[in-house]
Amino acid sequence: MAWLLVIVAGVLEVGFAVGLKLSHGFTRLWPTVAFCAFALGSFGLLTLALKKLDVGPAYAVWTGIGAAGTALYGMIFLGDVVSTLKIISITMVIVGVIGLQLSGGVR
Repeated sequence: MAWLLVIVAGVLEVGFAVGLKLSHGFTRLWPTVAFCAFALGSFGLLTLALKKLDVGPAYAVWTGIGAAGTALYGMIFLGDVVSTLKIISITMVIVGVIGLQLSGGVR
């Protein structure tokens, strides 16, 4: 269950990163509200998960999901440049996240 919280928190991290971009420096109301809601949810779920998980693997999985998900979202929906190196790098992040998830112990 704790790992599920980390995964959902990672997905919410994508939401707060995208909301941050779309807020244009907190000058647009609804993207700013979305950023705040996603950030609060993401940090809240990560906090709950850290009661049961080691901080290193959990944090790495959370940031890995956020980084890979945000990069993919940007390429698919925001017109970010797509390149072979980016795709390979994102794949490596995902493989690393899976490895860390499998290695992380639950207390």
